Parts: sequence; C-alpha cells; structure tokens
Amino acid sequence: MDCLGCRISNGMEPNVNIIFENELIACVLDIAPFNEGHTLILPKQHFWDVEDMDTGTAHCIMDTSMKISKILKQIFQPDGISICQNGGVFNDLTHYHMHIIPRYKGDGFTWSEPLFPNGAEKRLRGTRDRIVNALNSL
Repeated sequence: MDCLGCRISNGMEPNVNIIFENELIACVLDIAPFNEGHTLILPKQHFWDVEDMDTGTAHCIMDTSMKISKILKQIFQPDGISICQNGGVFNDLTHYHMHIIPRYKGDGFTWSEPLFPNGAEKRLRGTRDRIVNALNSL
C-alpha cells in the first residue's frame, strides 16, 4: 500500500495510537497534536476528498466525530472543539482525514483573514445564485 493514510487506517503503520475503529474508519491521535486529544478520523478505504466517499462512510465519520467530540469534552474540558478537513492540494496526507481538535481560549489556533483579499464579500448575492443554480441542476 503506497498511501500512508491507508496504512495508518488499516493498522499497517507502527506506533499509531488508535483510539477507536470499526470496519469503515479508524480514529488515531495526531502525531503532532495541536492540543492533547487531537484526533484524526480516517476511512479505511482510500478517498482523497469528501465528495469521493460513499454515504455510509461519510455518515460513519460524522457520527464518530460526534462521539469523539463528546469524549474529548468530558476528558479535557476544552473551551470548544474545532473540526476541520483539508481537501485538494491542502490534503497533506493525500487520504481523506478529519481533525477533531480540543480548543482553549488563547491556544493560538487561528482562522485567519486572507493574505490577499479578493473582494468575495462584495459578491455574496451572485455567489449564492451560482451555488443555488448548481444545486438545483443536480
């Protein structure tokens, strides 16, 4: 298996801290956690992006994210939880994975403003129309 994400999710990588798994997914502790408890949910089947997944796997990932979030809140009492996934060229693992990150005020985790503003806020109505039209044509 050439894909690191496939190897991790299928138990083929050494020293992986699996906290939960079933036939569709594996949940592992991130090896470079932003905060303690930072968890990755990976499907056992190879998918690059969220839209590539079958609905069963997608639902399993979402259901599991809810369970893991609840447990992380119980154990670590964070101020909140961030859930994120990076797709396309931003998917550094080249295998779909969802991050569940316990968050604390002042922890330094940021969602920043764009480095190069592009005026998207001035095109909200047109953007909405484009997306609604595309959704209606499905």
